[in-house]
Amino acid sequence: MLADADLAKVAGLIGDPHRAGFLLALVGGGECSAGELAQRTGASTSLASGHLSKLLAGGLVAAERRGRNRYYRLARPEVAQAIEGLLAVAPARAAGSLRESTRGEAIRRARTCYDHFAGRLGVALTEGLGREGLIRTTDAGWSLTEAGRRRFEQVGLDIDGLERGRRTLIRPCLDWTERRPHVAGALGASLADRILELGWVTRLPQTRAVLVTPNGARQLRREFAVELGR
Repeated sequence: MLADADLAKVAGLIGDPHRAGFLLALVGGGECSAGELAQRTGASTSLASGHLSKLLAGGLVAAERRGRNRYYRLARPEVAQAIEGLLAVAPARAAGSLRESTRGEAIRRARTCYDHFAGRLGVALTEGLGREGLIRTTDAGWSLTEAGRRRFEQVGLDIDGLERGRRTLIRPCLDWTERRPHVAGALGASLADRILELGWVTRLPQTRAVLVTPNGARQLRREFAVELGR
């Protein structure tokens, strides 16, 4: 017979600074080898392997072997949502170097939150969708308008297919740096994939930060009324 959820077990897994660093590296939705995660967090490869084994056993990450390496990713979207929720209440941490400060600013400017856009880019995109009447606020959160359906289909999204899927079409996700919601759910993920495919936004190596290209800024403004500012 079950008593309750074992929150302490999950908290213990996340509570180690190295394991927290690995989860943050993976929360952008990508996958990394143990060596890559060690490099990002300043840990040794042997230490990284031990911590990743614990995260794997705890169900927070999944792994796939390809060739000589195992590649790790977050086990499921709910893990990313939980981490983003914790980030919203976590205290700020001062940068320890200019490199870390530069990386932090890039993450605040534009990043992936598992499979959708976050940071100032994600919030500006969401606000643009609202101004254009492509999404609207409801008692349940957000919903897609008919104008939104037409606009998204024009840029190549399969809205009918997304609606047939098991995943929620659109939901708000609280942005931990902007303290405002950005678009998540199947629509947020599909839109991010399409924008990346079009080259309006590109991924930056060794980080979950992304970069809006000059052409991308123009196209995002034209298609979705996105105002990124400086």
